[in-house]
Amino acid sequence: MNRPRPNKSHAGEHTTAGPPGGLVSALRYDLPASIVVFLIAVPLSLGFAAATGAPLLAGLLSAVVGGVVAGALGGAPLQVSGPAAGMVLIVGGLIAEYGWAATAMITAGAGLVQVAAGLTGVGRAALSLSPAVVHGLLAGIGVTIVAGQIAVVLGGQAGASVVASLGRLAGPVDFAALLVGGVAVAVLLLWPRVPRSSYVPAPLVAVLAATVAGSGLAVARVDLPAEALSQFTLPRMPSGTVAGIAFAVLTVAVVTAVESLLSAVAVDKLHDGPRADLDRELVAQGVANTVAGSLGGLPVSGGIARGSTNVAAGARTRASAVLHGVWIAVFVLALGSLLELVPLAALAGVLLVVGARLVSVRRMRTLWRHGEFTAYAVTAAGVVVLGLVEGVLLGVAAAAVRSLCRLTRSTVRIEEEPDGWRVVIRGSLVFLGVGRLVRDLRTIPLGRLVVLELHIDFLDHGAFEAIDDWRAGYVRLGGHVEVDEVHDTWFSKATRGIPALGKTPLSPLPRWFAPWSHWQRRRAVTLPRPREDADPMIRGMHEFERSAAPLVRPFLAELALRGQRPRQLFITCADSRVVPNLITTSGPGDLFCVRNIGNLVPVDGDDSVGAAVEYAVEVLAVETIAVCGHSDCGAMKALVTGSARPKSKLRSWLRAAESSLIRFHAPGAELPVVELPVVERLAVANVAQQLDNLMTYPSVREAVAAGSLRLVGMYFDISEARVYLVDPERDGLEPVRA
Repeated sequence: MNRPRPNKSHAGEHTTAGPPGGLVSALRYDLPASIVVFLIAVPLSLGFAAATGAPLLAGLLSAVVGGVVAGALGGAPLQVSGPAAGMVLIVGGLIAEYGWAATAMITAGAGLVQVAAGLTGVGRAALSLSPAVVHGLLAGIGVTIVAGQIAVVLGGQAGASVVASLGRLAGPVDFAALLVGGVAVAVLLLWPRVPRSSYVPAPLVAVLAATVAGSGLAVARVDLPAEALSQFTLPRMPSGTVAGIAFAVLTVAVVTAVESLLSAVAVDKLHDGPRADLDRELVAQGVANTVAGSLGGLPVSGGIARGSTNVAAGARTRASAVLHGVWIAVFVLALGSLLELVPLAALAGVLLVVGARLVSVRRMRTLWRHGEFTAYAVTAAGVVVLGLVEGVLLGVAAAAVRSLCRLTRSTVRIEEEPDGWRVVIRGSLVFLGVGRLVRDLRTIPLGRLVVLELHIDFLDHGAFEAIDDWRAGYVRLGGHVEVDEVHDTWFSKATRGIPALGKTPLSPLPRWFAPWSHWQRRRAVTLPRPREDADPMIRGMHEFERSAAPLVRPFLAELALRGQRPRQLFITCADSRVVPNLITTSGPGDLFCVRNIGNLVPVDGDDSVGAAVEYAVEVLAVETIAVCGHSDCGAMKALVTGSARPKSKLRSWLRAAESSLIRFHAPGAELPVVELPVVERLAVANVAQQLDNLMTYPSVREAVAAGSLRLVGMYFDISEARVYLVDPERDGLEPVRA
């Protein structure tokens, strides 16, 4: 649950947008906030309309519709909508191509597209556009706005493109317009330094100051007809190709939708109130654009400048956005003559600063750190040089290529070993990285043993053919290549003609290391026939069949085909905390295991352990027998305290450990690595004694004498998850070294 917090006055900190409080709350918070937003929206709306070449009233009309319609219906209550900087370049191009009345119709059509998109639930999907491309788009628009408004400040007119605007700078300079524009820029930049300046919006002060500075000067000013209503333009159908008109409609719909949704998310970060419903917001923006276009207004979108001002001014509900639209309507109808006092250079100065702020150096640094600057730069440059649509398409392509390179990235490490070379490859192997991989492989000297250790989650056919061709050539020239697939069997599947259709999903590794109680209580495991009293083992087996079996099946199938060939007999305690395959990083077919209470090898009288030892040595021909004790061993505790019940099976079994107890009390035992409690020292002595007991088996004694078998003692510290080797000569511990 979001809890309201006290308002904070420091810039950049979150403020509270608590739950609605009725009429009193609206009068206390939303009414003052609406006046502040109204004051900043008027000059911005006029400036955007002037920059596009649309009637100035169209900017104010869209501000009214954006405030009242989008504010009342929107899913982001504190977002304030209206004409925005991001649409200046698009609308200017549409007006130049189709005319203003047709552009209004395109805006209405774009609104219908947005309504349909919002009703089908694609609002959140619009955010899938790379932020680098979006910010690059805004930067390109910012550069275009700056270039055009510099021309206006110098006394000329903004061009339809950056090149056209810069071309107009060659004409004579109107110093009166330059003075007015310079005053607007200076006030806009310096006003935040004035104490308590936050009570009055900087754009309003800048326009007022520039208007005063330009009084009496011969400069171009806002030109509104005597009757404001006469500027209403009824939309008409554009003339042109169906494909061109459809593309224009989609362009307006997509750009205003993305700008609105991104602004809604940004405004959400400024307050602690309810989060935005993006699909509802998209529907509201669509309705607002349909109404605005039908009345002859500019495209409407949510704006971060107005939204952040609304939150900072203390707004609590959507009433602030609606009221700001009402104030603009009253201003246009009743006080329209005041607008004609405003010089165009004053509005150009405000827009110049707004455009410059769209090119954020801080954003560039962030994208550079995250490796996304290429898409940003390509988008910005494309928008400036070629146009908005072309720039966005180039940026999307750059972002896609960058993402493809990241998703298909692989690393290759080549290591020389005593008996040859090992090539460790990690990541995804696709045709894009084949050239570098083959170059690395060709650096390996000929005629050697090469092990390709593959830790890959995908292998396409192009990469497989490249590796297989190199392998065949290397073998043909006298070398030997072995492929060791660790993560999945992509190479062997490709050899059998099984196509690669998708990446191997990452396995939830903690599930293989953690006990049932850890992962089963954190993630429900759905059984074919769920039962409330399902055994954890049954749930574990089901999870094995679902996720682990596909990964281990190739290895088990091979073992089933050729039989087991383990190299080690591993004798350890039955303690549930000792997991042999885990502490030895082994898998199916590696360890031949014997588990019993206390990891004992009785000298006589136990056919089970004796049969396992004889089978491992005589039939399986293992090369190592490891006896592994552990900390906190219950058998050793019972041996020390004599707590086993008389005449019980446990008491009878522990008689086989009495020789370990005698060994423990013998003088001279040393523990050079760690100091252990009594029970733990007995566990170490017990391991050493079991190694001696193994030598009483004739088959073991003969294999050790022949050098085909070695005995190893191990001790596992459960709490530290650390394995030691046991030195039977000193009954001491030594760390495991590579």
